Amino acid sequence: MNPIHLATLLAVLDEGSFEGAADALSLTPSAVSQRIKALESQAGRVLIRRTNPTTATAAGEVLAQAARRMALLQAETDAQLRGRIARVPLSVAINADSLATWFTPVFADVAAWDSATLQLRVEDEAHSLKLLRRGDCLGAVTREHAPVSGCTVSTLGIMRYRAVASPRLRDAYTVNGRLDWAAMPALRYGPNDKIQDSDLTGRVDHPPRHRRISQIPSSEGFVEAVRSGLGWGLVPEIQSAKCLDSGELVLLDERVSIVPLYWQHWRLESPLLQKLTDAVVAAAKESLEPV
Repeated sequence: MNPIHLATLLAVLDEGSFEGAADALSLTPSAVSQRIKALESQAGRVLIRRTNPTTATAAGEVLAQAARRMALLQAETDAQLRGRIARVPLSVAINADSLATWFTPVFADVAAWDSATLQLRVEDEAHSLKLLRRGDCLGAVTREHAPVSGCTVSTLGIMRYRAVASPRLRDAYTVNGRLDWAAMPALRYGPNDKIQDSDLTGRVDHPPRHRRISQIPSSEGFVEAVRSGLGWGLVPEIQSAKCLDSGELVLLDERVSIVPLYWQHWRLESPLLQKLTDAVVAAAKESLEPV
């Protein structure tokens, strides 16, 4: 495969359009289109869905992953042979709760590597493998321990989630000493928030079809929304501990939702990828409970 054509494929997928790729590559949209057509002709199949934004077909995902591996190795080689700083993009899919808590020490580690840049994609841990399969990232924090084809898995630890709310909200929806789970407003991080989607399982026999639910697409904002009484939610223990100690939040029951986390990354002989893996595993070991 022509490396230039593969790089163009990545640009179209990353920018979401042929026009965006043309701007990023300083080309005309026609030139980008010709490169993609040439690549598709060589592959013998359609690689990109001409949607808005553009997406990769199954065959396109295979080539995109290969292209990103080549780009990483090329950048590392440039840095080693030419003795200059090269942009080595370390693209990682991670869930918002991990990013807001245990993952932050990784920033300091990457900052010490002159040749690296870190690109994070925030995604629910149950969906991050989609990015890995498509080749959109080289590593992912995920709930899935079964390795994606071509990837290696490392165990990180577990996150424990508890149902919490403000004292005012709890009291407002307590009737005769029992919580009215079905009526109490709840919170979601986003449409792929599988942890919160199961919040009523085992708490209400027949969950209502229509509930008062607010969506807060930020881990820190989610905790603040719970603290402010906008709704109740399942919050990681390591994130809610201080508010529970101060009385700003209260536990709604004794149930604990346990989410095991794993680090999946490409099976690639890359010193920089190995350093990133070591940094992620070390950060998890400092804050997470072992599986």
